Amino acid sequence: HYGRLRSATISGGYYTIPGVVSLETIMKNLEKIAAEELPQSIRTTWAGETREFLDAQNATLAAFLLALFVVYLVLSAQFESFIHPIIIMLTVPLAVCGALVTLFISGASLNIYSQIGMILLIGLVTKNGILIVEYANRQLEENPEATIRQAIVQAANIRFRPILMTSIATIFGALPIAFGLGAGSESRQPLGLVVVGGMILSTFLTLYVVPMVYELMNRRLRAQ
Repeated sequence: HYGRLRSATISGGYYTIPGVVSLETIMKNLEKIAAEELPQSIRTTWAGETREFLDAQNATLAAFLLALFVVYLVLSAQFESFIHPIIIMLTVPLAVCGALVTLFISGASLNIYSQIGMILLIGLVTKNGILIVEYANRQLEENPEATIRQAIVQAANIRFRPILMTSIATIFGALPIAFGLGAGSESRQPLGLVVVGGMILSTFLTLYVVPMVYELMNRRLRAQ
């Protein structure tokens, strides 16, 4: 019995092919077969390694949301503003988009390793937004005659080199993992792909999106 209901356990082995067949794919196919073949009166649930996989996914999602919340609180305290942290954290969706596109192109799955990579991206990409916003704020404080556009454009130009240098170093550091070099590295390959793809897209789009939103939000604040 399971949960006071009569039950039967169906177990079996499986093997995965990195980038082709993953545990997540196998689970989706089995759920589809069960929905088509079993009567509606029969319910199914996962156990064993598949249950651990689902629990790990839920825990990773909670860690991702918690990381976003903590980063927002820290940035709010640093900038003494609730608006500027939002501008800075726009880099995170850009990085996530780059990571998902890279996973789709490479055929890799969204597993526990790729989810850990997305948590890493939160810290890696927000620093780019911090560099730009912090410099623009300082320019407006030191030069009251400067316009918002002048301050943010100058910030993007000045911070372009350090942002590019640190991003390139991070990307090259993650390339061996992304290429799956070394014994047993195939399982960790999605982590490297997420970091590389997220950093590439976020690095270049940050230099356009953050200044644009910064100018828009600050103009509205001044108008109020």
